[in-house]
Amino acid sequence: MAPEPMLEVRGLHVAYGNIQSLKGIDLDVREGEFVAILGPNGAGKSTLIKAVTGVLAPSRGSIRFRGRDLAGMAPAERIRLGIGIIPEGRQLFPDMTVRENLILGAYAELGARIPAALAASLDRIYAMFPRLGERQRQLAGTFSGGEAQMLAVGRALMSRPRLLLCDEPSLGLAPGLVRSVLATLERLQREQGVTVVLADQNALAALRMAHRGYVLDTGQVVATGTAAALQTDARLRSAYLGSIVAT
Repeated sequence: MAPEPMLEVRGLHVAYGNIQSLKGIDLDVREGEFVAILGPNGAGKSTLIKAVTGVLAPSRGSIRFRGRDLAGMAPAERIRLGIGIIPEGRQLFPDMTVRENLILGAYAELGARIPAALAASLDRIYAMFPRLGERQRQLAGTFSGGEAQMLAVGRALMSRPRLLLCDEPSLGLAPGLVRSVLATLERLQREQGVTVVLADQNALAALRMAHRGYVLDTGQVVATGTAAALQTDARLRSAYLGSIVAT
C-alpha cells in the first residue's frame, strides 16, 4: 500500500467575495518531494498556498497534513505542525535587523521567554547562509533583492519545517539570482529532506528542480505529471507555459 501523502488537498474551493479563485483543486505531495505549482498570473497559485497556510479559509473541500485535517486551524498552529512559508514579496520587516527578522521566523515556538534552542537555530541559519551571519545587525530594508530573498528563506527555516511552501520566490529577481534561490531550495530538499512546494511563474527553472508539477489555469488543475513529462508536452508548452518557458 502506498504511503499516505504528506499534504493532501481534495475538492478545494476558495472565493474572494463572489469570485471563485479555486474551483475544486486536488493535489498530493509526498514526503521528500519537490513539487512545482505552475500557471499564469491569476491561475490560483498564491491562493492555494494561502489556503494551505491558513491565511485564507476554503468555502469547500479539505486540506490534510500528515493525516491531520487542518480545517479551522490558525496559521501559527500549522507552523507548529511543520508547515513553513516563504511568502510572495518576501514580507520582511525593513526596519528590523537580519537577526530580528530571523527570530520572528520562530515566533510560533516563542512564548514569554526566548528558548535557549533559538541560538542553535540562528547558528544553523548562519552556517547555511554565511552572508546573513556577517550582516546580522544590518537592517533588512537595506538588502538587495537577492539578499532579501535569502533572508526570507532563512526566516522560514527557523521554524524547522517539514513542508516548505514557496510563493513566487523568483519574483523581481535577475536570472542569475533566480537560479541561486531555486538551487538553494533544491539543496534543502535533497540534503535535508525538506519537502518543497514551489508556486512560480518561471516554469522552466522550476521544472528543472522539481520531481512533479501541477499546472493551474483559472483556479483548476489542467495538467499534472512528472517534471520531465510536463517539460516535453508540446500542448502544455504552447497553451500554458510557452511565454514563460521561452524566457
